[in-house]
Amino acid sequence: MAKKRSGGGLTGTQQAAKFLGVSVLAGAVLAGIALPAAGALGLAAKGTVEGFDEIPSNLKTPPLSQRTKILDSEGGLIATVYSRDRTVVPIEKISPYMQKAIVAIEDGRFYEHGAIDLKGVLRAINRNAQSGGVSEGASTLTQQYVKNVFVEEAGDDPEKVAQATQQTIGRKVRELKFAIQVEEELGKKKILENYLNITFFGQQAYGIEAASQRYFSKHAADLSLGEAAMMAGLVQSPSRYDPINDVEEATKRRNVVLQRMADVKDISQAEADAAKAAPLKLKVKTPKNGCITAVDGAGFFCDYVRKTILSDPVFGKTSEERQKLWNLGGLTVRTTLSPRAQAAANEAAIAKVNKDDPVAASVVQVQPGTGKILSMGQSRPYGLDPKKNETTLNLAVSNRMGGSTYGFQVGSTFKPITAAAALEKGISPAQTYTTPWKIELEKSSFRTCKGTPTGYDKWQLQNEMEEEAGTWDMTGALGKSINTYFALLEQQTGLCETIQMAKKLGYERGDGKPIEENASITLGGEVSTPLSMASAYATFANRGLYCTPIAIESIKTANGDKLNVPQTKCSRAMSDRTADTVNQMLKGVVEDGTGTKAGLSDRDNAGKTGTTNDRKDAWFVGYTPNLSTAVWVGDDVGEKQSMFRITIGGEYYDKVCGGCLPGPIWKIAMTGALDAGQTPSFTPVSVPRADKPKDEEKEGDEGPNKPGKPNKPKKPRDGKPGDRRPNIPGITLPQGLFD
Repeated sequence: MAKKRSGGGLTGTQQAAKFLGVSVLAGAVLAGIALPAAGALGLAAKGTVEGFDEIPSNLKTPPLSQRTKILDSEGGLIATVYSRDRTVVPIEKISPYMQKAIVAIEDGRFYEHGAIDLKGVLRAINRNAQSGGVSEGASTLTQQYVKNVFVEEAGDDPEKVAQATQQTIGRKVRELKFAIQVEEELGKKKILENYLNITFFGQQAYGIEAASQRYFSKHAADLSLGEAAMMAGLVQSPSRYDPINDVEEATKRRNVVLQRMADVKDISQAEADAAKAAPLKLKVKTPKNGCITAVDGAGFFCDYVRKTILSDPVFGKTSEERQKLWNLGGLTVRTTLSPRAQAAANEAAIAKVNKDDPVAASVVQVQPGTGKILSMGQSRPYGLDPKKNETTLNLAVSNRMGGSTYGFQVGSTFKPITAAAALEKGISPAQTYTTPWKIELEKSSFRTCKGTPTGYDKWQLQNEMEEEAGTWDMTGALGKSINTYFALLEQQTGLCETIQMAKKLGYERGDGKPIEENASITLGGEVSTPLSMASAYATFANRGLYCTPIAIESIKTANGDKLNVPQTKCSRAMSDRTADTVNQMLKGVVEDGTGTKAGLSDRDNAGKTGTTNDRKDAWFVGYTPNLSTAVWVGDDVGEKQSMFRITIGGEYYDKVCGGCLPGPIWKIAMTGALDAGQTPSFTPVSVPRADKPKDEEKEGDEGPNKPGKPNKPKKPRDGKPGDRRPNIPGITLPQGLFD
């Protein structure tokens, strides 16, 4: 943008000669004289132009970089982001005082001359010759505008900026040619409007509207005479005349502008004198830029939106195209964020975990059926100062979108996925297995999707407590999170079928790598993210239809054009009957299973707890028919620590479990986000139990729902899936991955 003028590193005589050369060129341009390809002015030299006629005939004015507004789903402002703090306004919304002030001080004959002011050139030549240096310039406001266009087009590339501002005759000739065309095509009024919108006014403010807000906290249309004069004075040297850092120097410069306005008869001398006598009366507004300014802890969601625009091909085929779109700004981004849900998620995240605790909490909510991300909350605030326990690491999402390197082991929250795979294969919920609290299985009995064994040694696993031995059906095993049951269920269902179900549910690793095909996946040994888990469980709520998560509803450009945005893609992951069955079984988890501290008493709700090996990660993922929420608690910095004998949020835990910390956090988030007047129900479905004879099962009768109570072995039914219990060859898993 316009900077402090300088004659370069030449001597006074050299500067005067150089200025004279450019002035002669200006006269030649005005006269329409053809210039030689080379000559005394050195037009053919490197850094100039080879021929005047070779300069492009059309000046392409680049769109001006502006502020981007990120809004929630109701139109409320989440944050403003920009690479240039600028808001483009039409001339009608710029104070007449400002229009007159900038013309008076920068180009008093603006409305009288063409693109080049010949009288100004001759006057400058005379004064500079007398001073032996360049004491006065002759660039018109139009020429300054053209130069600013070059600089704006260069963006933040230092090399391009240097080229756009280099002190060569070649660049001056280009400016002169373009200035002529701009005058012909745009006219004076539009040139003045563009100039006031592109010019740098200091303090990170580009354009008159942003500058008016920065220095006086008002719109450009409302600038008074004195305020406009101060602003016009800034253009020559924004740093030297900065009113925030040097009020005295800024006041002197303002008074120079006021006197100039009086001299050219824009105002009376009395008006000028009265304005000179008044203090500046600044009302400084600190710029708020970036996701760090987001409301209700929505900085992480804001950053997720930014990364979506920078990474999704819908916004440009290459990363360079997408970056250009973001830097250009001027966008109005309407997002899926629910202000109510976000406030609830933020409250929940900090209610049980303090920002300076050794562990952190992440809360993310997704709307079943639409894939809309309604909230993202964390216990640590979004920011760049680690001394204040701030972070920009988004614990809810994948590494590519600003999250942790791998994601987190999900523990027993994976078990419903195994259950869904089993149901899809035709295995009854009444399927039972009788086990001691510890078992061994042969890894060779689990096959990958390529048909190869997962190993040839043994997998040793156990339930959390020694008394958890007996006979279990699927409902009871989910309620008490019985590891041995789900290892055997996965063995019968098939490892590949289990993994395929996970993929259909959108389950993915945080590092983007393929899911590892290990038998321990059924106990949560694989890593994923809270967003992935919330979306997977939303599929159960949506009766088996998985919808990809989205964060953006619409985008408009500065001129009102609509951009295409990513759309959710929904696909059938399981039958509605399977989903309804899982819903009924997971209701038991929150009613009298491991998730009782999370249960909601006023509506249908379901969920699953999860705690990983050595209690390094704790989860609760649950849902109602209209909202799915995932909560993760764990160490987010450095080597992950176990959560034994630990104080979190001021409360001491002998050992953290999914139901005792993430569960209550989930309850706070759900209670705050849900409307008390909207309580949809799950679709009723009969769920067979092992301890209920077949002839007593009736459609719509859920049967006894007492998960975790050991059931008596049920006599196998001929021809039904699960007639034959598998052999129990042994297998080894290091102790853990239980809840």
